[in-house]
Amino acid sequence: MPLRPNQRTKLDDSDDKLFYAEPRLVTHVDQGFIQQVTDLYRDRLKPNTRIFDMMSSWVSHLPDDLKFAHVEGHGLNAEELARNPRLDHYFVQDLNQNPQLPLPNQDFDAVLNTVSVQYLQYPEAVFAEIHRILKPGGVVIISFSNRMFYQKAIEAWRDGAEASRVDLVKSYFESVPGFSTPEIITRQSNAPNFLQWFGGGGDPFYAVIAHRS
Repeated sequence: MPLRPNQRTKLDDSDDKLFYAEPRLVTHVDQGFIQQVTDLYRDRLKPNTRIFDMMSSWVSHLPDDLKFAHVEGHGLNAEELARNPRLDHYFVQDLNQNPQLPLPNQDFDAVLNTVSVQYLQYPEAVFAEIHRILKPGGVVIISFSNRMFYQKAIEAWRDGAEASRVDLVKSYFESVPGFSTPEIITRQSNAPNFLQWFGGGGDPFYAVIAHRS
């Protein structure tokens, strides 16, 4: 078990559905991060495949020039999900209350999680479900930066440095038999140099990628 009980705790332990009851129609990372995750998806995802966009919102990071057979969405706010133009279907579920996904075995070619993994209190159970719904050879891409809703992130994430958060996500994959050795992508901001000179370095980009064996 990668997490001790205290490491799963949140500063705000109220029902997550209450926290996400009102839609937040904003972006949670900067344009540089968004471009990097979209470019990564363009490179790693294949057209005409089935995608599960886990813990999604009103913004799609999927490339406009790639068409998929089906994109299933999931989140905690129905209004946000309804505004996402790339979702063919979606469902609302609190994975901290019920990590079991209402999806068939080996039904998806890719599972994506963008800037949300820090909120999972039982990631081992969720990653086991990710493995279950993936087709053999399917890919999982977990991307994140250093931003978060601090009161809703688990203690292991809040108290960790950026490098230790990468190791934490690696450990989630390693807790489930049947995933490949995780691949790590780490990039600093691609904001223009003049912005970095003035302290506007932008959001760093991290991705942990693995395949179902």
